[in-house]
Amino acid sequence: MNVELKIATLNDVDEVLKLHYKYQINSISDEDKIDGFITTAFTQTHLTNLIQDENGLFIACVDDKIVAYAMAASWAFWSQWPLFEFMIENLNDSTHLYQQITIDNSYQYGPVCVDKAVRGQGVFEKIFNFSLAQMSKRYPIMVTFINKINPRSFEAHTRKTDLEVIKHFQWNNNNYYKLACKTT
Repeated sequence: MNVELKIATLNDVDEVLKLHYKYQINSISDEDKIDGFITTAFTQTHLTNLIQDENGLFIACVDDKIVAYAMAASWAFWSQWPLFEFMIENLNDSTHLYQQITIDNSYQYGPVCVDKAVRGQGVFEKIFNFSLAQMSKRYPIMVTFINKINPRSFEAHTRKTDLEVIKHFQWNNNNYYKLACKTT
């Protein structure tokens, strides 16, 4: 399988949203939730801003079809959602490799979504590493979170990447892992 990795353009927004809603918690079937899901809902405006302002939407294509995406952006971009605002307020509650995490030296990665049709074929690792390489030009630390009721995502991120759990936190009656890694 030949996977093409690239930074998304505005022409990709509709196809990314189609993939996103297929796995978003409000639209995914209950039986498919065990295979992972995305909690944050995104609109065309959100993705347009992510592309234009942050250059932070990365896609994987097979035969010119988007089969995966990863999002990454500054904390300023993510601050429009309450959970991310909570994370920003508590960024300094942890360190990674003895380095204090701040809004200036870190960014928020995720969500990431890989279509079931290509899971287990290395697409996740490729899109993760492509996103990491692109963002390493701007930030030395990546930060993300995973809801503890999403074990597939946790397993993929802790087994297939260099992400390490640096904190556990609770927000809005949900329990999360806070993870980080160096970008280089």
